[in-house]
Amino acid sequence: MTGRDPWEAHRSATPLELFLDLCFVVAVAQASEGLHEALTHGHHASGVLRFALVFFTVWWAWMNFTWFASAYDPDDAPYRLTVLVQITGSLVLAAGVGRAFEHGDLLVITLGYVVLRTALAALWLRAGLSDPGRRRTTVRFAAGVTSCQLGWIGLLFLPEQLRLPGVAVMIVAEVLVPAWAQSAGMTPWHPHHIAERYGLFTLIVLGESVAAATVAVRGAFDRHHGTVALYALAGGGLLTAFAMWWLYFTKPAHTLLSMTHRAHHRRFTWAYGHYLIFASATAEGAGLAAYADHLTHRTGTSSAGAAMAVTVPAAVFLTTVWAVHLRPHQRRTAECVPFAVAAAGVLLASWSPAPALVASLLLSGLVAVVTVRRPE
Repeated sequence: MTGRDPWEAHRSATPLELFLDLCFVVAVAQASEGLHEALTHGHHASGVLRFALVFFTVWWAWMNFTWFASAYDPDDAPYRLTVLVQITGSLVLAAGVGRAFEHGDLLVITLGYVVLRTALAALWLRAGLSDPGRRRTTVRFAAGVTSCQLGWIGLLFLPEQLRLPGVAVMIVAEVLVPAWAQSAGMTPWHPHHIAERYGLFTLIVLGESVAAATVAVRGAFDRHHGTVALYALAGGGLLTAFAMWWLYFTKPAHTLLSMTHRAHHRRFTWAYGHYLIFASATAEGAGLAAYADHLTHRTGTSSAGAAMAVTVPAAVFLTTVWAVHLRPHQRRTAECVPFAVAAAGVLLASWSPAPALVASLLLSGLVAVVTVRRPE
């Protein structure tokens, strides 16, 4: 398992990586549904917090594998079997999402995480045996992953009042591991491959957002046989998904990753910033579903509160895509003005009669501005 050529021609995602992505869809869907239920029942603060923590475990497990596979992927039988073990872990993790949302029970999620991370640590050790030049880096990764995993297990034995601070400490430890490991030497990741993998996960979360909203709106139509507000929600939700897709894929990420973002601090900012992109896109679907419930009088939430479940994720997505994905391409400060205006307008749409539709029209207007200004 020697490192792959970071400039290998025609490098693309493998069928095994695509299979793993499809299995992670289950966990993403469970996280979206958990947030939807929390918002519907008025548990806004606790629901958002639990969603943020649960989605972190999903995103972090996916991201760790993605960067490893970009550097080391022999596609032999032992490697395939180890990745299949990780897929099993992702499904166990997904099975525990419901318990985490309903009862704050992290046991099943932690068990799935143990399976995932143990397999990943084994891969890092195998890479160290095969790639002496990067052995310090790979051993650090294996040690960091293992230590953090022991920490997550230890959280299960903490008193309830210490659980949340413990989770915060573990998240900080997790995000520091790659920086510490790669300070000993960079792994040979491939810019085009990483850009494609992140693009594929963006499609996954946008697709889940559309699916969640579609199911909720269909149920609302079945109960009320269609109203103007529901039609506005359905059209606005679909247009929002289209605009989010367009904005993300406006500029190619591989140009940044192969040039300016090869520096550690810029690469980590780009990679970690995608947490908010992925989480907000997933939350948008849950927010649209919760707003559909509000329109059919299944919740006691105020109109503005229900609307913010739609507008806040859209504004977070827009702001984060600009900050980590589009801003590095921009040469003039004035180019940020349309994004700031659109983000403010999307938030203000919370007080409009049709928040999803107004937000989607603002995002579509931004798409038009970006497209017209884009050089040929």
